[in-house]
Amino acid sequence: MKRYPSIPPVADAPDDLLTGHLWLLELIDGWHLRFRMEESGLLRFGDRDADYDDPESLPAAYRHAVRHVRERFDRESLRAAVDDVTDVVFFGVATHRRTVGYDWERLPSFLGHDVWSTAAESFRPPDAAEAIFEQLGLTSVNAIERERRARDFDPTTYAVPSSAWYDGPAAGVVVRNKAGGRGVIRASDLPADSPDEKRSARSEAARPDHAGSTAVDFSPAATHATRRRLERIAARMTDRGTPVTAEELTRRAFDELLRERHGELPGADPALEAVRSELATEVRSFLDEGSQS
Repeated sequence: MKRYPSIPPVADAPDDLLTGHLWLLELIDGWHLRFRMEESGLLRFGDRDADYDDPESLPAAYRHAVRHVRERFDRESLRAAVDDVTDVVFFGVATHRRTVGYDWERLPSFLGHDVWSTAAESFRPPDAAEAIFEQLGLTSVNAIERERRARDFDPTTYAVPSSAWYDGPAAGVVVRNKAGGRGVIRASDLPADSPDEKRSARSEAARPDHAGSTAVDFSPAATHATRRRLERIAARMTDRGTPVTAEELTRRAFDELLRERHGELPGADPALEAVRSELATEVRSFLDEGSQS
């Protein structure tokens, strides 16, 4: 499966980046996720470094994004659009807590940003990629500006705008042209997430294969498994025709917890399992109350 190239700072990008008309996309502070569909309809996923034959093999922090894609991806639309479904690779962001506290209820678990065609050996232009993700049932990374003339864009004076997904600054802006050129302008106070750059300790600790190493006084019962949250998750399950069982509701609530509070949870598996067990108790109580009302 095609691997996504690292994106250089705009100042280090090739000179032909700032040509023609540009798309400015919000840089989302999450983790890289790619996937393609097999002829059978099975979706095969990969992170930045590895491919996984079994989606369950990905780090647990990706589960919410993998489920989001698997439940929403329109397989029949892809079959109707291309001759060979295995020819296409989709790239995006698993939106997970690193350094930015997004509005998690509004922010989709996955945002797509690129589509690769193996036959053409090229990425689709940003406007085409946006339309493809929409057609296939997924949300694309939001465009801050479309079709901005390059001659009117000065990256040395450009100010990173507010994020569309929380009340604060965007992590940065990805500058794209239709010929495939890319460069990034980062907010100065946020760490880079490129394998070619030296990560700070703060950024490294936020990677999905790490969990917080410092024990904290953390009670899912008090801060996460609220009735409002469980009702919202249960309603979403019902809307998609998924039975609301204690096991599945616990799984989804726990995945949301990993997504939103990564780095605050204990790193050791036994301690993390204790958090899940407490959450399961709250879910059973919630379902029992509902059955009696």
